Amino acid sequence: MCCDGDCHPLGFLLGLPFAFVSLLISIVGVAVWIVGLLLSCICPCCFCVTVLVELALELIKAPFHVMEWFTSKIPC
Repeated sequence: MCCDGDCHPLGFLLGLPFAFVSLLISIVGVAVWIVGLLLSCICPCCFCVTVLVELALELIKAPFHVMEWFTSKIPC
C-alpha cells in the first residue's frame, strides 16, 4: 500500500504553506541570480559575484528541499 515507498500525502498537504514561503524565497533567488549573472559578465574576476550566484541557485532550489524534508518527517 502506501507505506511501501515514499508516499506521504498528508505530509505533502501540511508542507504546502512552507513550500509557498520557499517559493517566495526562490523568486528572490532568481532576482539575485540575474543580478549576479550580469555582474559576473561585467567583472568576471570578482569572486564574490560567483558566491552570490551560487547562493541564488540554492535559494531557487529551496522549495524542493523544503518539501522533501517535510514529507520525510511525516510517517505514513
